[in-house]
Amino acid sequence: MTTAAPLLARLFLGLALLGPAAAAVAADAPPRPAPGDVVGELGFKDIRYLPRTLRDFGDREAFVLVFTNTTCPLAQRSWPKLARLEQDYRDRGVQFVAVNVGVDDAIPDIAQQAIDFGVEFPFVKDADHSCVRATGAERTPEVVVLDRERRLRYRGRIDDQLRLGGTRPAATREDLREALDDLLAGRAVAVAETPVDGCLITAPPERSPRTDLTFHEHVEPLLQKHCQECHHDGGPAPFALVDADEVAGHAGMIAETVAEGRMPPWYAGRKHAMANARGMSAEERAIVADWVAAGTPAGDPAKAPERLVFSDSEWEIGTPDLVTTALETHTLPADGFVDYKYVILPHVFLRDTWISAAEILPSNPRVVHHCNLAFATIGSKFSDGNFITGRVPGGTPMVLDDGIALCIPAGSVLALQIHYTTTGKPETNRMSVGLRYPRTRVHKRLHHEQVTTQKIEIPAGAPAHPVIASRVLPCNASGLGMFAHMHLRGKDMTFLAHPPVAEGAEAAPPETLLTIPNYHYGWQQNYRWEPGSRSFPRGTRIEVVAHYDNSAFNPFNPDAGKVVRHGPQTVDEMMFGFFFYTDDDEDLDLAVDPATGHVLPAAPATGDAAAAGS
Repeated sequence: MTTAAPLLARLFLGLALLGPAAAAVAADAPPRPAPGDVVGELGFKDIRYLPRTLRDFGDREAFVLVFTNTTCPLAQRSWPKLARLEQDYRDRGVQFVAVNVGVDDAIPDIAQQAIDFGVEFPFVKDADHSCVRATGAERTPEVVVLDRERRLRYRGRIDDQLRLGGTRPAATREDLREALDDLLAGRAVAVAETPVDGCLITAPPERSPRTDLTFHEHVEPLLQKHCQECHHDGGPAPFALVDADEVAGHAGMIAETVAEGRMPPWYAGRKHAMANARGMSAEERAIVADWVAAGTPAGDPAKAPERLVFSDSEWEIGTPDLVTTALETHTLPADGFVDYKYVILPHVFLRDTWISAAEILPSNPRVVHHCNLAFATIGSKFSDGNFITGRVPGGTPMVLDDGIALCIPAGSVLALQIHYTTTGKPETNRMSVGLRYPRTRVHKRLHHEQVTTQKIEIPAGAPAHPVIASRVLPCNASGLGMFAHMHLRGKDMTFLAHPPVAEGAEAAPPETLLTIPNYHYGWQQNYRWEPGSRSFPRGTRIEVVAHYDNSAFNPFNPDAGKVVRHGPQTVDEMMFGFFFYTDDDEDLDLAVDPATGHVLPAAPATGDAAAAGS
């Protein structure tokens, strides 16, 4: 049996042998920057996965970099203090930036943290820790102050109130505030560095990639599971990911987007269980990364899964029972913005018509950013409760569960609101709509509440301006799902359910149904619950809280100096939270003709049944 003494001896010998190598590594490492050093331009990713630098904020007198993650207790307790400080210094030319350095923190997680703690200034991701190395930050929530020349003027704690072992009633010295006041007054910072209590920043681990991975055996099944729904020949994605060669040709981009969680696209917070959630596990992401790092070996085709077969129909809902096509073909310029186009389709519904699926089909999908479909009668407006469905980036056509249908009233026509995007060359497009009628008895009508307001006035430069609206459910409801719509300044949206309050009772806290923490105008997805999994009593108030980023740091903002109000164009703003549901107390029990969508007459009662009813 090995005794403790020889074991310790071998351990110390190993450490001694490692000593020179460790010293050599330390000697090769760049020295930690000192106050007064110029750190240069810093790069990071924003919550929309875009590479950014401090230059994107424009001219600032100072930058406050708050190094953080989603788990450090001291960082979490510091957010209210930091939010107040940012408000105090925003109009004095100081830009606060939360720099996330958590190895396991995904970009939606850091966007969610800003919502949870009510922090308005930007959160960014330092995935490769280049900002950590450039500034010498060591712990969270360490703060680094840079002047307009990117010179390090202060590094250390926020103040001395919060400590690892406890908390003072109040700070005895507000170090960050003192440093900013000195810098803005043109003075040397009196105390340029302070010790920091907090969580030690952990560098991304070095790992040896697997070398046994091949396309056919390991990667192709993942692409079938997560990607090929869109990335196949004739699919909505810009290229296919089916054959080994075409996947290898996009390998670098695939590895980057998968590692970041940008693909497969999913913009809802992960704590909300949705039936149509997308995303790869950490193990699956590692397989893709390691396969790319190994040089994308194809492997043995005999180990490939059976190829998926995709319909060659242009309709995702299957062959429609009714197709109506616009009379007009739109001609589009090569570049620039195109105003919304409105189209009335040439079919009049002479009788109430029930549908179970609807799809908007452009002849040229590349030019249609999104399109809304509604039924319209004489004197009605586009948004007066007559919305049917939409075609949006990353979305899917409306396909309802058996027993649920939507009624297009007699005397209606179909109307389209089309948002076109230019492609760099002149284009044309003609719109069609396909409808399918129910094949089973209809028991429930599809209902929805548009939780919306036109009272939008976003101040110039506001980084997270709130807009709130709510609607009360008029019945006992089974929730089907939700959908969010904002324009270029939309930052996040949260759906809340407030339970009804009995007279004299205290209101219960609301339930968060869905958060879209890093809303992206280019990926307007729907979010669906498992059928029958969510119910809400009559009187439940559905509240939607949206935030808008009208700052210069918003990469899609047309004009950060403009006050933005409600309007139909992309440069205006909208706030729509759609909540879809059925009435629990409703049972229509309708037989619908699958050829026309019209309700069939009730079968005549038999003699025995008629006698029993008399």
